[in-house]
Amino acid sequence: MSDARLEALSASMPFARLAGLKFTRAEKDCVCAVATVGADHCTAGGIAHGGFLMTMADCVGAIGAFLNLPDGAQGTTTTESKTNLIAAAPVGTVLTATAEPVSIGRRLQVWQTRIETAESKLVALTTQSQLNL
Repeated sequence: MSDARLEALSASMPFARLAGLKFTRAEKDCVCAVATVGADHCTAGGIAHGGFLMTMADCVGAIGAFLNLPDGAQGTTTTESKTNLIAAAPVGTVLTATAEPVSIGRRLQVWQTRIETAESKLVALTTQSQLNL
């Protein structure tokens, strides 16, 4: 996907932009975004807040679901999301969220997102369901 299309995806999700996500790949079988953990994304200990990590996962999974909408569908919404928080990500850590489909159905999609450091250390693993609207 071109840089202009990736930028348009970012612009279509104001909360993703506010969280500092930059989409680097958006295909039907894989969506990726990067973000640097900032002080505003952290708990009191300077570690990435779980809500920030869940935001990253929800945004990339939602874009993946959108790219796979069946004909006639108007959009998608998250109906369930489960995140395992596995390792700490301190301020300044560059994180990559990579979402891949588990199941693409006519009414429901399931996506799994891995959030990793630049050194490929797993920080969080999310599975989410997206309802096709």
